[in-house]
Amino acid sequence: MKMLSDYLIQTFGEKVYRLSLSSGCTCPNRDGTLGYAGCSFCSEGGSGEFTAAFKSVSEQIEEAKERIRTKTKAEKFIAYFQSFTNTYGDPKRLKALYLEAIRRDDVVALSIGTRPDCLGEEILDMLEELNRIKPVWVELGLQTIHEKTAREIHRGYELPVFEKAYRDLKERGIMVIVHLILGLPGESREDMLESVRYVSSLTPTLDGIKLQNLQILKGTEIGEVFLKEPFPVMSLEEYADLLRECVALLPEETVLHRMTGDGPRSLLIEPKWSLNKKHVLNTLRKAVLS
Repeated sequence: MKMLSDYLIQTFGEKVYRLSLSSGCTCPNRDGTLGYAGCSFCSEGGSGEFTAAFKSVSEQIEEAKERIRTKTKAEKFIAYFQSFTNTYGDPKRLKALYLEAIRRDDVVALSIGTRPDCLGEEILDMLEELNRIKPVWVELGLQTIHEKTAREIHRGYELPVFEKAYRDLKERGIMVIVHLILGLPGESREDMLESVRYVSSLTPTLDGIKLQNLQILKGTEIGEVFLKEPFPVMSLEEYADLLRECVALLPEETVLHRMTGDGPRSLLIEPKWSLNKKHVLNTLRKAVLS
């Protein structure tokens, strides 16, 4: 298992920073195709509260760079389209947006968050073409392999849909990052470990993984349920112990892109411990690397 920071330095020769950008896409789980409220854990911002306001891609990049450069003199960046479903829309419009990002000398890779059920042939062709220009990473929101949980969180697709999307992307030489949420209501520790074992056994080997504890946010279905009938939430110590076990299951080649969630302070209900980001990251790094 490799940490993302180490992988980026090894690959690009220096520290690289992600720029959170918006493609202006919505989601089939919000526009009425599958539903209107989104997944039960997803906020109104589509899990992208820290993305730049939707302007031109170049404007967004410059604004995001300025924010980063208050802390660092970074010169290389990843154009990261995180919020909502960034392959859901007109492929020609999306291609123009993504080309605007990757044609910049300071952008070394394109990272796109999406759903496995939004990867038709035209979109796959576009991603394959872009991948010939700069590395393209596609982040698939799987969250869990358990169908009962998937139905309860209104994910909107079954596991075979993910499996096909994964095969299609890998056959085209595109790097895939899978997102899992640890601590979804009703899931046991063993359920969570089963999800990690599953992605760890994927063929070809999984390129990257994001593991995060459930963020219970105001304005989400899970948040409303929690406020009425609170369910158990892992302590930082419990989460660190689980994360240690999860990471031990990952193939050596798989890059760990995320260890924890980072919900906005104004929306976060639980876990409150996640607000102390520096302490959380130090605790988790110690657990993972010890």
